[in-house]
Amino acid sequence: MKEKILEILSETYPEIDFESSDELVDDGTLDSLTVVGIISALSSEFDVELPYEEIIPENFNSVDAMAEVFEKYM
Repeated sequence: MKEKILEILSETYPEIDFESSDELVDDGTLDSLTVVGIISALSSEFDVELPYEEIIPENFNSVDAMAEVFEKYM
């Protein structure tokens, strides 16, 4: 799943290096609008709806964190 998420994110946001950071939100690389776009793209790809309480910075700081949270709801 991590590889598929990385592929989707790299195609959608080629200007962001998702592989080299584990603090994408904390360091300001991702803003709230980008996170919403990521949620939309991944939710559509995996046919998953994340609960509101899962939409927290920690779950979007890295590709690993994103994979973990989306896998919980598949």
